[in-house]
Amino acid sequence: MAEQQLRITQIRSVIGRTQDQRDTVRSLGLKRIRHTVQQPDRPEIRGMLRKVPHLVEFEVVAEEGAQA
Repeated sequence: MAEQQLRITQIRSVIGRTQDQRDTVRSLGLKRIRHTVQQPDRPEIRGMLRKVPHLVEFEVVAEEGAQA
């Protein structure tokens, strides 16, 4: 059974945003616009995404190469 992953892409700048929003984007592993990272689909990550939906896009993907 493959663990689900979230592919997260930063689509807007953090310039002019509050410090907690900047920290959240950084904690997700994003460093610049159009930077994409994969994170596990966990409640903690989903909560971070709910905090900055205007700055990021995400999609659910199955972990590649996972063996049962």
